[in-house]
Amino acid sequence: MKTLEILKLDTFNNAKDTDFSIESEVKALKEAISSFKANLGKEYPVIIGGEKIYTEDKITSINPGKKDQIVGYMSKANLEMVDKAINTAVNAFATWKLVPAAERAEYLFKAAELFGKKRHEFSAALIIESGKNYEEADAEVSEAIDFLNFYGRSMNQLEEDNHHLKNIPNEKNRLKYIPLGVGFIVPPWNFPLAITVGLTVSAVVTGNTTLLKPASNTSIIAYKFVELMEEVGLPAGVINFIPGDSSVIGDYITGHQFTRFISFTGSKDVGLRINEIAGKTAEGQKWIKRVNAEMGGKDGIVVDETADLDFAASEIIQSAFTFQGQKCSAGSRLIIVEDVYDELIQKVVQLAQEIKVGNGEENYFVGPVIDEKAYNRILEYIEIGKKESKLVLGGTKGSEEGYYINPTIFIDADPNSTLMQEEIFGPVLTVAKAKDWEEAIEIYNNTDYGLTGSFFSKDESRIEQAIERMYCGNLYVNRRCTGALVGVHPFGGFNFSGTDSKAGGYDYLKLFSQGKTHTVRQN
Repeated sequence: MKTLEILKLDTFNNAKDTDFSIESEVKALKEAISSFKANLGKEYPVIIGGEKIYTEDKITSINPGKKDQIVGYMSKANLEMVDKAINTAVNAFATWKLVPAAERAEYLFKAAELFGKKRHEFSAALIIESGKNYEEADAEVSEAIDFLNFYGRSMNQLEEDNHHLKNIPNEKNRLKYIPLGVGFIVPPWNFPLAITVGLTVSAVVTGNTTLLKPASNTSIIAYKFVELMEEVGLPAGVINFIPGDSSVIGDYITGHQFTRFISFTGSKDVGLRINEIAGKTAEGQKWIKRVNAEMGGKDGIVVDETADLDFAASEIIQSAFTFQGQKCSAGSRLIIVEDVYDELIQKVVQLAQEIKVGNGEENYFVGPVIDEKAYNRILEYIEIGKKESKLVLGGTKGSEEGYYINPTIFIDADPNSTLMQEEIFGPVLTVAKAKDWEEAIEIYNNTDYGLTGSFFSKDESRIEQAIERMYCGNLYVNRRCTGALVGVHPFGGFNFSGTDSKAGGYDYLKLFSQGKTHTVRQN
């Protein structure tokens, strides 16, 4: 057998995004979009143990930018198939857990290499099925590649992580991280490639087997990832692909006696329900289930009077409106000290007025929101905002061709108002005034969430205080609150933002492992 090169974290580098100022790259992506569209309306199967199963009951995937366009039809798994998938995963675990860590990591490295070759193919799927533009789609492919390379290297590092053990005479000690068992992987629709990849391969590389239930809105993108893992030779049964209705199969899998852990990214309400179900011990269950959850945020940006207002305004626009504000890290709250309140609002509104809204296929800055349900919910929040605060921009629908909503800004909001407290997940920015930077931080902390935040200031002592006092998992000083990089900004939040499971950090793999110490007495 070929000797594997054991790659460690000190060899990790983030993947480079595509430079779309290069005409040939734009042409290649457009060709990939055309190729993807040539397969619109295709049917896709459930995959259990490598077997592809087509069902009569299907999910209809809609292009949110052209809502009369069907992307494809995804087969739904029923409870009988779920039982088969769980048993398949249990059986596959018996052999997969014995595969050496370096070999498991090698599958990830091969997948990362193949992703690089198919970059535009995956970007095209993201543009059509999730409504992203060129840069957002391409950056997501880069993040997927990063997760593969980073977690592969992290596994190799973890396998030899014994440096902290103390030696005593006549004993040889080893701490080894071993896999847990069968995991239920539940990714979101907003990063249907990167987070799907990250949640799945972190579990797989640590020796676990999985049931992957993709978000219904973006199930075809997830399918293409599973297809790629098959292409690199990942053994059948390690990833079992089971699209379906959460109400039918989600609770069942979460509560199943053989489910060892659940990795979830999504809404607060669903995350809390998963946690509640997982906390109940099923008959025959031999463990306490683990829940690794990221449940969104109500992220805020604080700007004091010493800040570079022009730069802050640009970063605020990027935080609030990229991918239509549909990032869990999106800066949906802006808190400005009163001395520069009017001036900064003017700058932000002026930049927002320049934003063009349209289809991701033409690379507009703001595209459609994900579906009709989200579209109607966001419009309802806008109507609430009109009663609670002052609308200074937007609040209107875009083209009826898709689910378009124009960038919207409310000002003079009460810190306790609905728009300052509830996650909207759309292109809506709400602004509140603070008397000074300290009150601004208090307003920032006035939320049930705690995922990301930004603090803009030139005062070093204030920056130190912000770092100490702003309560969130990822705080950014003098930069936007979106755009976490794998291996650079380990990502995860506090309170109802989740379990602070730091995706893209070295310790993350320990969440899918259990430490086993063995001691051998030496003669």
